[in-house]
Amino acid sequence: GNVPAAVCAATASNVFGIFITPFLVGLVLARHGGQSGGVMDIVFQLLLPFVLGQILQPWIGAWAHRNKKLLSMTDRGSILIVVYTAFSDAVIQGLWHRLPLSELGLIAVVDFLLLLCVLVITAFGSRMVGMPLRDEIAVVFCGSKKTLASGVPMANVLFPPASVGLVVLPLMIYHQIQLFVCAVLARKFAVMMKKHEAEKALLTPAEVGE
Repeated sequence: GNVPAAVCAATASNVFGIFITPFLVGLVLARHGGQSGGVMDIVFQLLLPFVLGQILQPWIGAWAHRNKKLLSMTDRGSILIVVYTAFSDAVIQGLWHRLPLSELGLIAVVDFLLLLCVLVITAFGSRMVGMPLRDEIAVVFCGSKKTLASGVPMANVLFPPASVGLVVLPLMIYHQIQLFVCAVLARKFAVMMKKHEAEKALLTPAEVGE
């Protein structure tokens, strides 16, 4: 798909989420008489490292490209630690005693339906506006992705420690479902992209321009 567009979209989504998420959570909790943490803590934990990374790009960018494999392992390891920590906190807080198996199944079903709706909306929406296949792929994947790497730190700031485990549980389940579903979609899109490129190669330059 369109990798540059996907990277820009994912980055923009995370940056916007840093400011939009606390606002939405504040609105919901205000209706129920609750309070949430401030946006500045999220800015320091998520936005500041991103900004520092961009500022240091001229000095560490070449080194980062040369050590891409090492940084990739560090990146994935960090996400694994975040997921493991969130799940461990939920278990310590008595997740399995507080949440019946039937409700856990219901959360999984709701998460799957939510993912399905987003995938359908992004796929058909991009086709309706006439996007090429490579852009459609970027829209479908970026539109449906939600990450624990950003979600868990936000939850730790916005919610009391005693409820963070239950709060991030739907996100943990959604994250696993999207990994499986989008892995299957990635293979299908790869086949479609190869077929599209093959058909495009058979066209004359004039036909391609049309």
